[in-house]
Amino acid sequence: MPSDLTKAPTLLVIDDDPDVLSVVDRFATELGFTVIQETNGRAALRSLPVTKPDGAIIDVGLADIDGLTMLREIKAADPTSQVILMTGAATVDSAIEAIKAGALDYVTKPFDTDRLRELLVTVRKSMERRETLLRIDADVARQFEFYGLIGRSPGMQELFDSVRRFAPYARTVLVTGETGTGKELIAKALHRLGPRRDKKLITVNCSAVVETLFESELFGHMRGAFTGATDTKVGLFEHAHNGTIFLDEIGELPMSLQAKMLRAVELGEVQRVGSLEARRADVFAVAATNRDLRAESAVGRFRSDLYFRLSMIELHILPLRDRRDDIPYLTAAFVREFAGKLNRPIKGITPAAERLLHQAPWPGNVRELRNVIERACILSDNRIVTEREIASAMSVATANHEPAQASIGLDSNGADPALMSTAQRDQITRVLRQVSGNKAAAAKQLGISRRSLYRWLDRLNIPQ
Repeated sequence: MPSDLTKAPTLLVIDDDPDVLSVVDRFATELGFTVIQETNGRAALRSLPVTKPDGAIIDVGLADIDGLTMLREIKAADPTSQVILMTGAATVDSAIEAIKAGALDYVTKPFDTDRLRELLVTVRKSMERRETLLRIDADVARQFEFYGLIGRSPGMQELFDSVRRFAPYARTVLVTGETGTGKELIAKALHRLGPRRDKKLITVNCSAVVETLFESELFGHMRGAFTGATDTKVGLFEHAHNGTIFLDEIGELPMSLQAKMLRAVELGEVQRVGSLEARRADVFAVAATNRDLRAESAVGRFRSDLYFRLSMIELHILPLRDRRDDIPYLTAAFVREFAGKLNRPIKGITPAAERLLHQAPWPGNVRELRNVIERACILSDNRIVTEREIASAMSVATANHEPAQASIGLDSNGADPALMSTAQRDQITRVLRQVSGNKAAAAKQLGISRRSLYRWLDRLNIPQ
C-alpha cells in the first residue's frame, strides 16, 4: 500500500528478537524508511489496515505464525508491497518457495550487513519506481501502444512480437482470451500488418446473428432460395474476398454450419443458399473465442477439424489480473481519451486511486477498466480523479459480480443524475447499434441479463 511521495516509505519489521529489530531499524532508518517494529506476527497482520507498509522484513520462524503465511497475507493486502524474508537456515528449496510466494528476496541470520543494506536499497528503489508508475502520463503510455492495445508487461510484448511475426504469412489465426481482453484489436493488427492490409476487413459476430439466417449472412443466397429472398445476396465471405474476415465468438457458431465454415476457410470456396455453384472467397480468417475449443471439440460441441484448422496459429491474450503492471499505462491512456471526449481538464489519478485499480480483480479485463475510468471521469469535478470517484465507479461491479454493469452506470452515487442518465443512454444505444439491435447480444456485451437490459431500456426511454 504505497505511501504518498511526500512521506517517507514505511517498512514493517517482524521478529521476536529485539537485537534483530534494532539492527534492521538502524540500517533502514539511515536509508530514509519509517520503521514499524513488531514482535508478534498476528498483531502485525491485524494492524495492516492502519500501518499500510510499503515493504516488510519478516522472520520465517515466528512463534505465532509462519513467515510464509505472513508474506502471503501482506501480498494479498497489497500486491505491490516489497517483502524480504529472514531465516536462520536458508536452503535452495526455501528460497524458491519464498520467491514463488511473492518475496522480493531473503536474507540469512546472523546478518551479513552488506547484504542487508543491499536488499534495503533494492526495496527502496523498487518503491521509487512504483511511485513513478503512479504518475505515468498518456505520452509515456503511448510508447507501449500496439494498434490500440497497450502493454508494457513481458506477456503483452511477447504477444505483439508474435503478431508481427505471423501476420505476413498466416492464413488462419485463432485468438483466445477472456471477454474484454482485446481480441478484436489483435485481429485488426493482424490485418493491418499483413499483405491484405489494403483490402477489406469484415467482422462477423457469431453470437449476434439469428441461427436461421446465419448461412445466408455468411455465404449469401440466391433470389427465391427461401421465403423472403426477393433478391440475390452476397455473403460476408464473398464480400471479404482477398481481404480478412474476423469471426468473433467462433465458439457460438452452430454445428450445422461448421462443415461449410471449414470448407470456406480451408479451400476458399463458398456456396450460396439455393445455388449449386461454388464461388471463390479467398480470405485471411481470424477467429476469436473466450471458450476452450479443444475441450469443446473433445466433447462434440465443436468440430475438431475446424478447430485444428483455425488454431494452426493460436495467440492468447492474458487477463488483466495477470499483467497488473500494465494498469497504470492503460489508465493514463483512458484518462486522456475521456478527458477529451468529455471536454474536462483531467490530467490523471491520485496514488490512492491507482492502488484501488491495482488491487481490483478485473473479471471484465481491459474493457471493464476502460468503463470504470470513463465513469470516474464523468464523476470527477477536478483535474485529478480521486479514489472516491474510482470506488464509486467500481462499486456496483464489485457488489453484483457483473463487471460491465459499471459501464452503464447502474450506481449513480455522487454523480449528477442528468449527466449519468446521458452516459447510460449513450452506452446502451452505442452497443445496440454495434449489434444491429440484437438484445441478447447487447445484454451479453454489457455484461447484464436480458431482463435487466429491458428494464434499462424502459427506465431511460430508449426505443425498443
